[in-house]
Amino acid sequence: MDEYMLIFRHEDGGKIASPEQMQSWMKQTMDWIGGIAAQNKYVGGNGLPLDKEYARVVGYNNVVTNGPFGDIKETIGGYIMVKAESIDEAVEFAKGSPILQGDGNTIEVRKIAKGDGVH
Repeated sequence: MDEYMLIFRHEDGGKIASPEQMQSWMKQTMDWIGGIAAQNKYVGGNGLPLDKEYARVVGYNNVVTNGPFGDIKETIGGYIMVKAESIDEAVEFAKGSPILQGDGNTIEVRKIAKGDGVH
């Protein structure tokens, strides 16, 4: 069984939800993750703050900028890692995510390379 990372991309990280909406989404997300964990296929994950204070981009010649929020509209809001028999099974997990309720939001599904020659 392989491990896959599900990367949560939000089209507009600058939009602020109401506290009630955030609480509802968090409960839905925890329930979704709980369903994956009940199958013993949840590996781990974290959310990422959308505040510029907590993000930097280091580029060529060690140029450091705040962000990445200044140059792009899309932000990465977090990730989880799952165990799956195939990328198709990992995609099925992704399809159940409440994150996809947001217009323009996406989930990138990537196999985690474990020294198996997969690049």
